[in-house]
Amino acid sequence: MATQSPPQDPAPRGPHVVVSLPTRDLARSFRFYREGLGFRLVVETADGAMPEPVHFTLNAGVSLMLIPTGGFGWVAGGNTVAEQGVSECILSLSLETEAQVDALVARAREAGAEVASAPGQKPWGYSGTFKDPDGHVWMLEKVG
Repeated sequence: MATQSPPQDPAPRGPHVVVSLPTRDLARSFRFYREGLGFRLVVETADGAMPEPVHFTLNAGVSLMLIPTGGFGWVAGGNTVAEQGVSECILSLSLETEAQVDALVARAREAGAEVASAPGQKPWGYSGTFKDPDGHVWMLEKVG
């Protein structure tokens, strides 16, 4: 009699990804992401105060952590933080509809972000781009 293997998970779970960003003003960045963009904290504080560390959930597999620039080099093995206006990566967030892209770019603008590229149809799809208060570039795009 042949033995059967247990069914395989159709969507294998990979490691959780934490994107850590250096910030020059932790309180300002906390307000931008929490109040401005409505990102949800991994752990809520009882009094609504800023937790330490500042760690937001983006989805089931990705979260965002904000690290003061002074501690970032320590965590990054002595690497220095790039000057504001220097980008080494673009953080992309895929959304389901054009309206969601429009709304989140508008929220970012209202919270103090610089809109680098207004939402609209691009050669690769519908997207918009903004820079957070520390100059980190976010591209929001419609999936599919």
